[in-house]
Amino acid sequence: MATDIEEPTLTVDELAAQAGVTVRTVRFYGTRGLLPPPVIGPRRVGRYSQGHLSRLALIEELQHQGMTLAGIERYLQRLPDGLSAQDLAIHRAVVASWAPDAAEELSRAELERRAGRPLGEADLDRLAAMSVLRETAGPDTYRVDLGLLRLGVQLLDVPVSHESILAARTVLMKHTRAAAHELSEVFRDEVSGHGSVESVKDISAHMQPLVLQALLTAFQRSLNAEVREWLKDS
Repeated sequence: MATDIEEPTLTVDELAAQAGVTVRTVRFYGTRGLLPPPVIGPRRVGRYSQGHLSRLALIEELQHQGMTLAGIERYLQRLPDGLSAQDLAIHRAVVASWAPDAAEELSRAELERRAGRPLGEADLDRLAAMSVLRETAGPDTYRVDLGLLRLGVQLLDVPVSHESILAARTVLMKHTRAAAHELSEVFRDEVSGHGSVESVKDISAHMQPLVLQALLTAFQRSLNAEVREWLKDS
């Protein structure tokens, strides 16, 4: 199993808080071998990394999908060695993509606990622009997309303007909807030819994560190519 350990900066309490689980759960996953051991620092205090956090989020998502602990162990063993926190986050996004929306109503204090940091008004505005959260009727209460929260918090430190975030979201929504429509047209006749609604749902459930993984890979390669061209011309 990969030991994706990098920048071990989190205590077990901080790791559990950011992942939205209990310390007991973190330690249980560790004893099962699902989570790599922490780096032992001064005073014998275990320190965890963003890799641990991403792996923990993936484990929780797989369990949310109904997978047994034995099944989760087999899934993790099939992952390539040396995956970064970002690679694990992509795996979690693919797994979560065929699950129902995971929105939850959180108080400001709970939102900051899950985020692992204080959130100012500007931070909340940026998270709202990324569709991570929206205000509710209650005071200091937010409807939060838990699947996007960790990514949104990471993007808070990226030096990109509020306007650019909104523009990027518009571009992504436009092209992902177009891609989804065109892909559905490609497979419509193939899927509908299998007759029953249940068989169509079964085929779609198997196809969706594969298509999403292909889209993610194609997008990453295209983006890398665009960046190389941009750097070459600058």
